[in-house]
Amino acid sequence: MAASPLLSLVRKDLVMEWRQKHTLFGVLLYVGSTVFVIYMMNGQPVDKVWNALFWLTQLFVAVNAVAKSFLQESVSRFRYYYSIVKPQTFMLAKMIYSLVLQTFMTLVSLILFWIMLGDPITQNGLFACVALLGGVSLALVFTFISAIAARANQNTGMMAIIGFPLVTPVLMILGNLALKAIAPVYQPGWWTLAGVLALFDGLVVVLSVILFPFLWKE
Repeated sequence: MAASPLLSLVRKDLVMEWRQKHTLFGVLLYVGSTVFVIYMMNGQPVDKVWNALFWLTQLFVAVNAVAKSFLQESVSRFRYYYSIVKPQTFMLAKMIYSLVLQTFMTLVSLILFWIMLGDPITQNGLFACVALLGGVSLALVFTFISAIAARANQNTGMMAIIGFPLVTPVLMILGNLALKAIAPVYQPGWWTLAGVLALFDGLVVVLSVILFPFLWKE
């Protein structure tokens, strides 16, 4: 029974996303046009440039697709949710919804990169796993930031202020993790970086569950 409100909230967000197809298709159009412009301007880049462009694309996809998860909720709707579910349940539902959406966008981006910008990767399976892990990390971070911005009178500028110091180390770690799948030589410290990223994701989830009830009451 405890999982029922959580699943209902996740389903509600997914149904709303599907009904508002213009938003979803807008992000897909953004991904496709970005990859196409990169191809027209630079052709098929070398491996390290390919890697950097992929993660920059994922950053902007997360900003456009995931960061709006809380900002699209009105004040009156927040009050309604406040009366029917616990704040922790609401926060976890938003995170799961963001994970599903960002994972889908990451897979689409990866396929488009492989098709249009070549495949400089030596271990495609490993890079796909890193890409999905990166999608999880970006989804968690931007959901957390979106929650803070939404409760700060819908202040989108707050997202840029808080997001930069949180997202920058995540992207640096993901870029270095992806090098193992691209570079033909051994990259030391890979598991250490993966562990740091996993700990960071866990910390974001814990902080979200602890801090969001205080934001919820405002």
